[in-house]
Amino acid sequence: MLFLLTFFLFFSFWVNPQMTCAQDKVVIGIPLSITGIHAKFGEQHHNGYKLALEEMLAQGGIRKGLFKGKKLEFQFEDEEGKPDKAKAVTEKLITRDNVSMIMGGYSSSEVFAIAGTTAQYGTPFISPSGAADDITQKGWKNVFRLNQPASEYCTGLQDFILKIVKPASMVILFENTLFGTSTAKAMKVWCEENNIKVLMFETYEAGAPDFKPLLTRVKVANADVIFMVSYIMDAVLLTRQSAEVDIDSKLFCGGAAGFALPEYTKGVGKLAEGVMTAVLWSHDVKYPGAQKFYETFLKKYNLAPTYHGAEGYSAAYLCRDVVERTKSLSKEDLIKALSETDMMTIFGPVKFVNYKKFTNQNKVPSLVVQVIKGKHETVWPPDAAAAKYMYPQPKWKDKR
Repeated sequence: MLFLLTFFLFFSFWVNPQMTCAQDKVVIGIPLSITGIHAKFGEQHHNGYKLALEEMLAQGGIRKGLFKGKKLEFQFEDEEGKPDKAKAVTEKLITRDNVSMIMGGYSSSEVFAIAGTTAQYGTPFISPSGAADDITQKGWKNVFRLNQPASEYCTGLQDFILKIVKPASMVILFENTLFGTSTAKAMKVWCEENNIKVLMFETYEAGAPDFKPLLTRVKVANADVIFMVSYIMDAVLLTRQSAEVDIDSKLFCGGAAGFALPEYTKGVGKLAEGVMTAVLWSHDVKYPGAQKFYETFLKKYNLAPTYHGAEGYSAAYLCRDVVERTKSLSKEDLIKALSETDMMTIFGPVKFVNYKKFTNQNKVPSLVVQVIKGKHETVWPPDAAAAKYMYPQPKWKDKR
């Protein structure tokens, strides 16, 4: 009998050598824009994930709970910035690789595809970045969002506009994506609530080669505020061509995304001076560890982290926190642990709540940064500001 038991155990290991190895780690699947149109944002997330994982492994991996002493492992899959690809790699991670949780994605379109796929399988999903309101408005019990929804991206910027700019009119330009549409619609509703006339509410094709015909109409509209929702390539071209057309306004600003990247200031040079954008996080914000993270990230990757890097880094630590509290790696127990999260990260507090139409949504305030002497500086709200805001903004002709 003893011989048969020994043989069975040996045979089981021989046919499945991963059995023992798998006990030493907890694997998280991460679909991510490693290549494709959103690769710059994916790079920030990727670096944030890797930095956090290195730190956690140096700390001994999982520090407490049922899986104390085990290691977290991140398995990355390139979703190429395409919803169909995002769905396919998510299914692979769940059905073939048997990961414990899914985390990641970047743009709303891909994240929505990932969220819907995980919902079909009941797999826990942490979204650190996708902004479209719908992602946490479908009632999906397995989907948890770390970052603000698109309708709340610009609360800090709106506060600045209302208190400092006090405009009578606004032009809203946005790319035809889930993120662009959600953010723009929220701004339009806010304008209507605050008696700010929206003179143009225009969508555009992402990646268009020439925006001058559109921007010529913007100039004729002569609005007090120009608000744009764009990813990096469009943000750069729209800014350059706005200067060429010489649009005059009290405030030229963006709704996060491309306007918040270091590549934006590099891409437009002096034209970036004074441009404002909503952001979800900044290195000089007063959250514990934020400044240290910024310095470590910058030194390691020779690249300043944007809020996207902070999202990835914080989501990684959230993963460990969940694994340290869960009673098992079953989907049900992991979802329960996620729902009971109450922790502080460099991105801010994380506690998932249900409100309005949102389910499992983290509530964290947004900020405003402005390009001052070539660098993004936090200027609003006043209690979070690291620099005095520049207003009025310099004219285009004065920046050259």
